[in-house]
Amino acid sequence: MAGGGFGGDPAGASAKHYPGNMTLFVFFACLVASSGGLIFGYDIGISGGVTSMDPFLEKFFPSVYRKMKTDSDTNQYCKFDSQLLTAFTSSLYLAALVSSFFAATVTRVLGRKWSMFGGGFTFLVGASINAGARDVAMLIIGRILLGIGVGFGNQSVPVYLSEMAPARMRGMLNIGFQLMVTIGILAANLINYGTDKIAAGWGWRVSLGLAAVPALIITIGSIFLPDTPNSLIDRGKADDARIMLRRIRGTEDIHEEYADLVAASEESRLVQHPWKNILERKYRPQLTMAILIPFFQQLTGINVIMFYAPVLFRTIGFGNNASLISAVITGVVNVVSTFLSILTVDKVGRRFLFLEGGFQMLVCQIIVGTLIGVEFGTSGQGTMSKTFSSFVVTFICIYVAGFAWSWGPLGWLVPSEIFPLEIRSAGQSINVSVNMFFTFLIAQIFLTMLCHLKFGLFYFFGGWVVIMTTFIFFFLPETKNVPIEEVVTIWKSHWFWRKFVGDDVVRNSTALEMVKTA
Repeated sequence: MAGGGFGGDPAGASAKHYPGNMTLFVFFACLVASSGGLIFGYDIGISGGVTSMDPFLEKFFPSVYRKMKTDSDTNQYCKFDSQLLTAFTSSLYLAALVSSFFAATVTRVLGRKWSMFGGGFTFLVGASINAGARDVAMLIIGRILLGIGVGFGNQSVPVYLSEMAPARMRGMLNIGFQLMVTIGILAANLINYGTDKIAAGWGWRVSLGLAAVPALIITIGSIFLPDTPNSLIDRGKADDARIMLRRIRGTEDIHEEYADLVAASEESRLVQHPWKNILERKYRPQLTMAILIPFFQQLTGINVIMFYAPVLFRTIGFGNNASLISAVITGVVNVVSTFLSILTVDKVGRRFLFLEGGFQMLVCQIIVGTLIGVEFGTSGQGTMSKTFSSFVVTFICIYVAGFAWSWGPLGWLVPSEIFPLEIRSAGQSINVSVNMFFTFLIAQIFLTMLCHLKFGLFYFFGGWVVIMTTFIFFFLPETKNVPIEEVVTIWKSHWFWRKFVGDDVVRNSTALEMVKTA
């Protein structure tokens, strides 16, 4: 569609195409930075598997263990319903929510790389405490430190990737973060499957302790990362920024892009209070996206699958080993589908993937909910046949694929690329904090919701998918191939947002041109 319609390409928003290509320097810098996603993904995958292991439940959550082992008539939907058990998973995300606000200051004042370093180091300490946990209190303390690490990493990595990448490859490189998240999930699922077979009953300690590996990767790797030109300019290091821009673009012809970065930085210096300024009318579209996109991402229901995949599969009748291997299968699908998103996002655009993925997830949620409802009804009694089990796994995999090439990576990509420099760190912190809050909320109440809503839980999330897909269709303009410092102009040609930003964008564009030609 034209830019003045419901969305579509940013018609006339920006005709700029800066010189330069993908260089090996940029590729490896983005690869190292993307590894920050490993800590997030590993935790998502590891927690669900560990909470389905008998030795772990027996040691820390004996009431859940007894209910699972001795109450043969227990409603299948309610076997794992324990607020203390879900607190083990959800406490991390509450800590990540709070720490993301502190990360915004570190990211802006010290640079993106040191925010990544702090996140990796804190995650490393948390992994060590969890591996040696003696009681639930130690588990929760370790989880809180893991959460601080996730908050810092998720705040800084997507911004770093969007700033380093050439405009026409920004989607591909930014989705590297989500690819690392999916690899972390898959690695965790494989490790859980292996450690569950350790006869001595301490396999869960290995699973939790191995979180130190991805933490070490990003902690050490971040030390050697270069700063982005945007960050260097913003911190008054203009000469270093010019040198870095030449290096990452692989060309001497950087005048226009450098001038745009300097102009954007000059404007950002006028903003003394980004947390206050982000509430201004002209930033209304960006603020709306930073709140609603992560909100909707969590209400796709994906974390029902990823947090609790082994628990969920076990709840619907799979044995323990079968539930863990089923989680491995969904992890493989997640990785492969994210690769497809990397290959297509800068060609077909963000909107197409959002819309197609939403439709695919909705169909699968209706089918899975119906299959579980037919087999268990509302009583939750009985076991699921192999035929029904195979159908459930198949459609859950199709659902995961739809998420992995749409709302998964784009939920991080789009918010990281739409904010002007003066409010970028604050905007990304809002994105992370909203994401973490609803991740925490769903992690905390999911098992209770499953117990009460039963198979209707899948219909509940399906309803939200309808709402979010409709929102994208009407309110999100296309951002592919638009330089990051020019993305602000896409809103002025949108049928709804132009009444908020139209005049401001024109004035700001004029001011930027004056700065560049001064």
